[in-house]
This record gives sequence, C-alpha cells and structure tokens, in this order.
Amino acid sequence: MIIVGEAILSEDILDKQFVCQLDQCKGACCIEGDAGAPLLHAELETIERVLPRVKKYMRTDALEYLAEKGFHTRDPDGELVTECQKSGECVFVQYDDKGIAKCSFEMAYEAGETDFKKPISCHLYPIRAKRYGNYTALNYHKWDICNPACKAGSELNVRVFEFLKEPLIRKMGAEWYQELEEVSKAWDSKSGDR
Repeated sequence: MIIVGEAILSEDILDKQFVCQLDQCKGACCIEGDAGAPLLHAELETIERVLPRVKKYMRTDALEYLAEKGFHTRDPDGELVTECQKSGECVFVQYDDKGIAKCSFEMAYEAGETDFKKPISCHLYPIRAKRYGNYTALNYHKWDICNPACKAGSELNVRVFEFLKEPLIRKMGAEWYQELEEVSKAWDSKSGDR
C-alpha cells in the first residue's frame, strides 16, 4: 500500500495499465454486478437537484422504475447505491445506437444542462474509494469485463491513475494529484520497471 496525503492506494493503481474500451465492453460495468453504483450521502441532494434535467435522457422503462422505486437504495452491506432495474442495469443507463450503455447524468452534463457529471464512484471506476477514519482507501478493482481496457492501457502505456486523472482530481484535489505524480516517479525509480 502507498500513502499519498490522506489516501491509501493499492500498488496496482501505479502499476496496472488501463484505458476504457466502451466499444468492446459496451459499458458492462453499468449493467452487471451485485448492486448499483455506490453513492455518497452528499451526492443525494445534488442528484435530486439535477434529476429534472437528466430525466429527458432516460429510457421510458427507467423513468417508470424511477417513479416507483426512486433513484437510490442500500446494498446488502447497508451502503447507498443507485437503484438497478430487474434486468440488473443501473436505472440511469441509456443505450446509444451501437448498444453501448451510456449514463443519463453524463449525457445531460455533456449537453451543458447540469454541472454534475455522474456519481464519483462511476467516474473513478475501476478505482473504488472507501472512507476509513481520516483516510480514503483507493483500490483497483479488477474485473474480467475490463480485459480490453487493460490490454489497451498496456499497448498505450497508460496507467490506471493516469487514465483517471480527472476523477482523481475531482475526488482528492489537484494538489493531491500532483503529489501522486511525484510519488509515482519515486515508485518508478525505486522499482526500476520504467
């Protein structure tokens, strides 16, 4: 484990390579899994605020489900997560003409209709963040649906933390990310791998 500021990182974040390949995985991380996307309690109010503008990017069946169940629930561990439809997909999933799962939040954000890109847990994936006392644990989540992303990352020589620069800055701050880059340089020289 590596400590950067108030975060404890798994070594894989510095060592593993990753570049999302939506054309190959079709956004499977938004469809598969045992629960919805983790939500921060602080995100609930933001989602409530932007939801009226996000709804027009949602499917009709998702809107019906949303009206019945709401947008969040608790997983078996009691953590806040987005609701998932009976099919397993997040209630905010929309599909493009190629069958790729898209996020209704992100669609509204890209259209300039909201200032909320998507839940931070989605933005950070494949990093999972969990608070433990004064520290945030950042762990790389390996899942076989991301094998094409790992292959592309290796071919392009882009590490997990580099690919996730924007969400890491969103979560931890720009100064923290600069410190992470310095730690990465020291890590590289120490390991002699790069």
